[in-house]
Amino acid sequence: MKPIRELNSGVKYMLFASFLFAIMGAFAKLASEHMSSLEVVFFRNIFGVIFIGYALYKTPMVQKGGRPFLLFFRGLMGFLALLAYFYNIAHIPLGDAVTFSKTAPIFTAIFAWLFLNEKLTLNAWFAIVIGFCGILLITQPSGIGFTKYDILGIFSGVGAALAYTSIRELKNYYDTRMIVLSFTFVGTVGPIALFILSKYFYISELDFILGEFVMPSGVVWFYVIGLGSLGTLSQYYMTKAYSETKAGIVGAVSYTNIVFAILVGLMLGDAPPSAVTACGIALIVAAGIMVAKAK
Repeated sequence: MKPIRELNSGVKYMLFASFLFAIMGAFAKLASEHMSSLEVVFFRNIFGVIFIGYALYKTPMVQKGGRPFLLFFRGLMGFLALLAYFYNIAHIPLGDAVTFSKTAPIFTAIFAWLFLNEKLTLNAWFAIVIGFCGILLITQPSGIGFTKYDILGIFSGVGAALAYTSIRELKNYYDTRMIVLSFTFVGTVGPIALFILSKYFYISELDFILGEFVMPSGVVWFYVIGLGSLGTLSQYYMTKAYSETKAGIVGAVSYTNIVFAILVGLMLGDAPPSAVTACGIALIVAAGIMVAKAK
């Protein structure tokens, strides 16, 4: 009976994490009405720095170290992917933004094959092709190519995949908390540097990476506190899910995040996905599950 109990708890934790992640997206969308995406990323990560810093204070790290540049690369890619993700949350339906970010496992399989010499089965390659077909259905590129939101959406998946791929190597050298801290720390310091740069160098076309810091007030504080706390909680329960049940099963369940995001987005006033977009979402979900199964 133990494997069944473990499966149920792992699925339960991932369902809860996916739900929290969707609600976090709602807070990010609401906060984006009052501040730049850059500032939303800042508040999302500063909570992580505080929580992880406290955890390190209570229990010091034991690690080998020795890969500082790869550690920084993980933090930078995670930060840039999150920046693209939150910018899209502010400008396109929440379900679409989340679906773009959930292409990460598809790109992770490719990068692991390229950089870590991990083998891909024929089924995995078939899943990757299905995933790219799903991306094309969602973006529906016209004669002028992809839109700004399409490019940033795809990058949110690619950047996250690069970060995830680097983690596979970093876990041999660093405490898990240090790997997470590299992401939240860069995601806190990076926006501060870009806030300063934005005062002297601002181009409207780069509004996804530049912005002015505006001190929250009133209900906006509720949005940023909800954003930061739920983002941290969703990461916690996601980690628990992967520790309880096989990664392939948990990875498949994580795609419920898209369903939750679509429902939450509808409550916030997003238009329901079109038939073509819905087909694209279904293909990406199928591809992600197939990749997880193949792994």
